[in-house]
Amino acid sequence: MRIGVVGYGTGGRHFHVPFIQAARGVTLAGVVARAPATVAAVRADLPGTAVFSSLTEMLAAGTCDAVTITTPPQTRDALVREALAAGVAVIADKPFAPSAAAGRSLAAAAAEAGVLLGVYHNRRWDADIRTLRRLMDAGAAGTPWRLHSRMDFDDPATLEAGPTGGLLRDLGAHVVDQALWLMGPAVSVDAQLDMVDLPEGRTDAGFTLTILHASGAHSHIAASKLNRLHCRELRLYGAAGSYVAQSSDVQAQAIFAGARPADDPAGWGREPETCWGTLSTADGRIRVPSEAGAYHAYYEGFAAALRDGTPPPVTTDEAIATLAVLDAARISATERRRVALTEIEEA
Repeated sequence: MRIGVVGYGTGGRHFHVPFIQAARGVTLAGVVARAPATVAAVRADLPGTAVFSSLTEMLAAGTCDAVTITTPPQTRDALVREALAAGVAVIADKPFAPSAAAGRSLAAAAAEAGVLLGVYHNRRWDADIRTLRRLMDAGAAGTPWRLHSRMDFDDPATLEAGPTGGLLRDLGAHVVDQALWLMGPAVSVDAQLDMVDLPEGRTDAGFTLTILHASGAHSHIAASKLNRLHCRELRLYGAAGSYVAQSSDVQAQAIFAGARPADDPAGWGREPETCWGTLSTADGRIRVPSEAGAYHAYYEGFAAALRDGTPPPVTTDEAIATLAVLDAARISATERRRVALTEIEEA
């Protein structure tokens, strides 16, 4: 699969291109970059890679089977539609639309065009999430009762400000998708947002969500960026025990330290033993070796879907379900009430 990347900011540079380069059956066909400094960064990082000034120019070159849209959220809709209209498969970065209704509109456009559209919820391939999913599939803690997911970053500089920003739409898209993937469809949401005034406008810098799932289980999710905390913790409580893990976000740390998955495929994404989780049951407590994190597996799965005509690793229906929870959370925090997902589905 020849794939072009549209945008070379933090997302394109650190969370797409390195994993495209590491994915089997995938080739980087070019990058869209316009600002002189960005073009210079592409040429320095990726010598010999084609650089295009626009998606239109990239599509006209005819060198891509698919494109990843990783530009700022407010620009994605038009770019996704342009690629779909050209008959080129699309991976949309998260959040792939500003609302569930807008997401449904994009999904309809893809279906009408007969073109594959996927969403880059790459944090399903986090080491801790893969480990927990393996344990849940094995029934290690019994029937799931509740999930606690905490992701705090001491990273004020990367908080997306303004009306299209906020931590809920950004990091929230990941942690909500993880919860739905692990615990199943949501029925209702109760949320609180921590608001902050920035030069670009008022926005949310932290949140807590309680999601009631169709199974009767519930998820409790919290995240922040301005509170000078750095912690990633997962807790699963089940009928037969519990699982607790505090991870290091190993793939992101490695990327920002300059490592690349293509340089050490076998060793990539492996948490140190100090970050392994603990499974507690009637049989005692055991340390559980972590699965390897593997964001590049998303691209391998998308290439297989494009080749075989099967669903992509994250479908638009799944991404819309995540957006619906985010929409409900915003209403819940504003109106101080629990919001049923049927309210969003009917909107």
